[in-house]
Amino acid sequence: MDYRNKLVLAPMVRVGTLPFRLLAAQYGADITYGEEIIDHKMLKCERRINELIGSIDFVEKGTESVVFRTCDDEKDRVVFQIGTSDAVRALTAAQLVCNDVAAIDINMGCPKAFSVSGGMGAALLSKPELIHDILTTLRRNLNTPVTCKIRLLKSPHDTVELARRIEKTGVSALAVHGRKVTDRPKDPAKWNEIADVVSALSIPVIANGDVFEYDDFERIKSATSAPSVMVARGALWNASIFSPEGKVSHEDVKREYIRKCILWDNDIKSTKFTVREMIIHYSCLELAEGRAVIKSESTADLAELYGQKEYYQLVKQGSFYAS
Repeated sequence: MDYRNKLVLAPMVRVGTLPFRLLAAQYGADITYGEEIIDHKMLKCERRINELIGSIDFVEKGTESVVFRTCDDEKDRVVFQIGTSDAVRALTAAQLVCNDVAAIDINMGCPKAFSVSGGMGAALLSKPELIHDILTTLRRNLNTPVTCKIRLLKSPHDTVELARRIEKTGVSALAVHGRKVTDRPKDPAKWNEIADVVSALSIPVIANGDVFEYDDFERIKSATSAPSVMVARGALWNASIFSPEGKVSHEDVKREYIRKCILWDNDIKSTKFTVREMIIHYSCLELAEGRAVIKSESTADLAELYGQKEYYQLVKQGSFYAS
C-alpha cells in the first residue's frame, strides 16, 4: 500500500460499510477505511464466503449478524480499523481479516464515551507505552501494513513527540485529525499543528480535518505539506467530493448509494442512518423525504422511495448476479 498522494475516505461509524466505501471509490477515493470494529466483537466472528452476492463476510457466531463485509473489488484499498486497548486482542482480530484487506489501522482518535471508557480510541493518546505495545505486536506478526489515526494533544510539542514514538514502531503511515479530544466538529481544524507532525516524520502523514470541497484537498496539502488527505463529513454529505471533475448532485449520489446498498445487501439500520445524515446536511428530517426514510422498514421501502424498485427486483431475482 502506497500512502503518498492519496485521497482517503475516513473511518465513520455506521457509515463506512461496503456500499459507502465502494461509492467513494467510484468517485475517486484511493484508500477507503471501514468503520471502526471493536476487537471483542471481531473475536466472536467467523469468516464466510457469501456466494450469492460475491462478498467476504465476518459473521458473529451463532447469529447471521454481519460485523464486517468486504469484496475482491476493494481488496487493494480497504483499511480495516480496529478499536482496541490490548495488543493480543488487536493481533487476534487483525489476523482474522488481514488477508482480505489492504491494511490494518488502530483507532487512537475517537473521543466518544463508549470508546474512551473502554480504554480505546482517544484514551490511548495518554498511554504511549500501550500504543507502542499494540503497534509493535501487529508489526512483528503481520505482513499487512499497519497504521494508526490520532488526534492533536494538548500542545504541538506533545503531538510531535507521540508521532515520533509511533513512527519508531514501524507503521506505514500516520493519520492526524487536526482537532483535540475536547474540540467539537464546528471548531476549526488546526492545519498548522498537522504541519508540525509532517515536518517531524519521514513516514507519510495523512491530514484530516475541514475538507468539504475538492479544492480543499490541495489547500490542506499546501498548508501542511502532508502527502495525503483524509475526509469524513465532506464525503458523507456528498461522496463525489473525491471527483476531480467536480461534485455531482447529492440527489444522484444518494440514489447511487441506495443501489449499492441493494446490490450488497447492506444492513437497513446502517443504510437509514447514512441516508438520514445525507438529508440533514441539505434539508431536514421533518420534510416528506426525511419522514419517509424514518418510516422505511426495509431496503425495499427505500428502493421504492428513491425510484429503484425495478433495480431492487432485478437484484433480488438474481438476474443481476447471473449477468
